[in-house]
Amino acid sequence: MIHAYNELYLNDAQILLANAMDYAINICGQDPNMFARIFSVSNEAKGFERGNPAILSGKSAEELVKDILSKVMPEETFKQMPFSQDRSPEYWAGWALAYYQWYTVKKFKDIFIRIPLSDIIAMYKVYHEMDLSNFVEDMDKRYNSIELDTKLKQIREARGLSQNELAKISGVKKRSIQLYEQKVNDIDKAQAQALYKLARALGCNIEDLLENPEEE
Repeated sequence: MIHAYNELYLNDAQILLANAMDYAINICGQDPNMFARIFSVSNEAKGFERGNPAILSGKSAEELVKDILSKVMPEETFKQMPFSQDRSPEYWAGWALAYYQWYTVKKFKDIFIRIPLSDIIAMYKVYHEMDLSNFVEDMDKRYNSIELDTKLKQIREARGLSQNELAKISGVKKRSIQLYEQKVNDIDKAQAQALYKLARALGCNIEDLLENPEEE
């Protein structure tokens, strides 16, 4: 099975994310789900997902959190990370989550949009003494049970347009839009001209409409 990066870096990734979650939430007072959203769209999260040694082995948890939060809270002063051997539920959540991301190759933002970090932290009571395979199995069940709207539908509705209105503006047939939104047809395999017309009509980039843009 293919994993996100070389297993040699997995232990570093788990310890780093564990300490980062503990520090951000318990020392810096961050709301778990807010911090998860900020982290998931950061360059640091991309470094985790790609197994970048400069992130996984080159930064302390305090540096990681400060780098992430300083981009959205430039005036904030953060407390120093104290030494502690305690292992909080937040620590466990980061440790288990790093393993899950590595094992499944899922993006953090895709995980958190389906399973809030607060829910993962709550799983500590059940899973912290079990093998991680049990945690992975439960996470997969939760992840797969939630069917998200396509990005096309999300953007169209955010613009306040019906399928019929988008068809008229873009010149793409309404039936084609329906099939993309129902996932009957894969929009990632749509003709470039259709994607261009939809993106232009919605005022977004073509990549914003793709479900898996990095696989193209």
